[in-house]
Amino acid sequence: MPVIMRMLLSAALILCLWVPAVRASSLIAYVDLSDQRMTVMRDGYRLYDWPVSSGRSGYRTPVGQYSAQWLSRHHRSRKYNNAPMPHSIFFHGGYAIHGTNDLARLGRPASHGCIRLHPDHAAMLFQMTQEAGTQNMRVVIVQ
Repeated sequence: MPVIMRMLLSAALILCLWVPAVRASSLIAYVDLSDQRMTVMRDGYRLYDWPVSSGRSGYRTPVGQYSAQWLSRHHRSRKYNNAPMPHSIFFHGGYAIHGTNDLARLGRPASHGCIRLHPDHAAMLFQMTQEAGTQNMRVVIVQ
């Protein structure tokens, strides 16, 4: 093997050992409206299963697959009396996954269409989304 080729291979090996691999993590929030549950998966591994509240009668939660669009740690609703929406992950226009203080209603439809979570769970999902990047976070909502 020519000397120059050995040097190039050695340099490539050194780079592989010394440069840390940068790989984005894939994050999925899978929401089953019929069960009012969210399953959180990262890189194909199931991490969490949480109760949620989705759109109550007269308000729908959109069904489909979405990418996270933007995040807002201390959001307040412009549409519904400045209601707090902590740790919001917006995925479809004004629809978001966010924390709620209405804990007694988790596990059944209660929102104006957003996906509500326990505040601790919303904070965890928000942090995971920040770490993965919004471009690597998917929201899948099924009926």
